[in-house]
Formats: sequence, structure tokens, C-alpha cells
Amino acid sequence: MAAEIVNPRSDSEVTGAAGVTEEAGAAAPEEPFDPVFALHRGGKMAVTATVPLRDKDDLSLAYTPGVAKVCSAIAERPELVDDYTWKSGVVAVVTDGTAVLGLGDIGPEASLPVMEGKAILFKQFGGVDAVPIALATKDTDEIIETIVRMAPSFGGINLEDISAPRCFEIERRLQERLDIPVFHDDQHGTAVVTLAALRNAARLTGRELGELRAVISGAGAAGVAIAKFLLAAGIGDVAVADRKGVVSRDREDLTPVKRELAELTNKAGLSGSLESALAGADVFIGVSGGTVPEAAVASMAPGSFVFAMANPDPEVHPDIAHKYAAVVATGRSDFPNQINNVLAFPGIFAGALQVRAPRITESMKIAAANALADVVGDALAADYVIPSPFDERVAPAVAAAVAAAARAETPPAAE
Repeated sequence: MAAEIVNPRSDSEVTGAAGVTEEAGAAAPEEPFDPVFALHRGGKMAVTATVPLRDKDDLSLAYTPGVAKVCSAIAERPELVDDYTWKSGVVAVVTDGTAVLGLGDIGPEASLPVMEGKAILFKQFGGVDAVPIALATKDTDEIIETIVRMAPSFGGINLEDISAPRCFEIERRLQERLDIPVFHDDQHGTAVVTLAALRNAARLTGRELGELRAVISGAGAAGVAIAKFLLAAGIGDVAVADRKGVVSRDREDLTPVKRELAELTNKAGLSGSLESALAGADVFIGVSGGTVPEAAVASMAPGSFVFAMANPDPEVHPDIAHKYAAVVATGRSDFPNQINNVLAFPGIFAGALQVRAPRITESMKIAAANALADVVGDALAADYVIPSPFDERVAPAVAAAVAAAARAETPPAAE
């Protein structure tokens, strides 16, 4: 799979913003020049061959009759599929189009530009081939069954932009049924990069993770995953707030997912609003949108960290956050310290596929976060607690750490 930005089709083959050909009888829509539409015209990727097809000898090796030998060998020993096909190096990027960026439920067709983008990020940053797949169903069982049936073609499944709470069940059930990695990036990719930035922020200010109390705004896929991951990594305490306030045991309106979250988080027993929970807190993590009042930010502990990751408008504008916080991060590329999932998922999958891990575990994710944090090294500063997505050290470091963690979890073969 080539992560090519250049459209492989000629202008005569593609006309109009929707890619409708004039031969089909549809007139091209009127549109002013827009570089975004220009780049996306015809799609952002194409399939290319990795072997030559120059003559009949090449054809006989790549296809009939030679390919029959490989098919027969795999039929006798199914594990050979990883060696003699692309399976072990390719990921399916699967969505139902229900939680796309900040656009919400826009449907499978409208989600494809994002899924193509994800696929080329896999290739560009991790050297991993990926195929965008948008499913025309929102039914949890249908999504699971569809992915299970197509899994023989792939070495891993990246779930993308599937709305909560269905995303939790879909990932869990797929992990139970498949022997390849299943990874919901909206949850775990965000959590890995957040932990890496938080570790470096703590190091910069001379503190340990266990000394910190965090407040997360948002109890969706990312918020739940970040909370659980920070607890697994040893944070002192974390409370999560949704639209109705802090997720606490005394609330009677919690979903099963939030009820479990209430049991795991909020050791301090906080209740009430997000703003009240921020008083004296060391860390704010925003993954919900909305706006946090300046007074609430001012009430946080001295030397606090503000990770306001909503796009395009952070929950706290960096100019305000910098008045009170020692470290500020956002989800935007035009401010320092961008919490960007592309720092995590290409390397995580590259490492997992390298050792053919059957799943991506907590220890593999923690290893990824530690490796990502370590890339910063001695250059650590308030405006540099997380590397740039274009730092070429990132994906190899994350991949190596994930592969090592996977090997450590694999029991030695019996002699």
C-alpha cells in the first residue's frame, strides 16, 4: 500500500468534487479553488506492487501457475500466511462513521477521507500498510461479525471514530475472538501520548507521577481510557467529569461504563462540578470540548499542567493557561506540545506486527509511552514535553519498546 499524496488518476478520469466522471452524464459542480479539495481529489492513496511484472516469467511467479504452490503450502500449514502474504504487515482501519473528528455521526462515506488519512499516517510514520474500511452499519453485533470475517486478511485491526459506549464493547469482544491486535486509537493512542507528556511534565517540575492529582473533562472513549491508563501507570489520583459533573459513586444516573469508572477513580471522593474538582488539582486533561472558566484554572495547584486537547478550540486557551500553569499542551499543531495520536499508533502497530503479537497489552502501551517520553531526553522544556510528529526517532523508538515488551510477555518455548 503506497502512502502517496499525488493522485494516481488523470484529470480526464476524475472531475468534480465528488469524483463523478463527465462520461457518466453528471456535470462537474461549480467550486472555487480550494487546496484541501485539490489534495483530496481522487483520494489520498493507491495500491502498488512490491514485485516486478515485466514479462510472462514474472507473471507465472506472481500469479498462475506459481502462486498455487504458495496456496497449497498455506493450506497445509496456515501459519505460513504470515510469511508469504502481506497479512502480517497490514492493518485494517475500520469505522462506522459515528464519531468522526468533531463532526459526529456523519456516516461511512463521509468518514472515508479521515480513514484514508489514517492509513497514510500508518505508512508515512510507521512503515505499516493500512486499508481504510467504512462499514454501513451501526449495529454492534454486525460490526463485530463483519470484522471477524475479514480478519484473515489482516495482521491487526485499528478501530477508528466509533462512538461510545459501543466502542468499548466492540473492542473487548473482538479482542476475545481474534488472535491479532485490536486497538481503538481514540482510546489508547490518546492515552499513551497523554501519559508520555505527563511523565515529562512531572520530570520537568521535579515531581513523580504518584504525587499528582488529575481532573479529566470528558467521560467518552478518550476520557475513560486516559483515566484507566493513568491509574495503571501509578498516578496519585484522577477524577473524571462529564456534562453532569464529577463521575462519583453517589450518582444514580451512571451508565455501566461510568459506574465502573466511579469505582476505579476519585479516591478523594469529590462530587459536584468540574470547576470545583479543579481546585487544588495538579493536572487538567480536556477531551470533551466546552470551555473551562479562567477562575477554575486559577484555582489549580501551583505548577499545574493544563492539557486542553479539544480541537479546534481548546477547553482553555493557551494564553489563559500560561498565566497559571507550568506546562500547557493542546491537540493543535500551531501550539507547542501537541498531543497527537500519530506519535503512538504507527509505532505501536509496527512493534506489535514485528513480533506478531496476538494483542496489544497494558505493558506494551506503557512501554510505548515511556519510549515516547524518552525521545525528548535532555532537551526537556516547558514548551517541549512531547516530540514533534515529524521527529524521525519517534516511531522506531516506540516500535522497539513495544516489541520488547511483547517478547517479555511471551513465555519461553518448551525445550
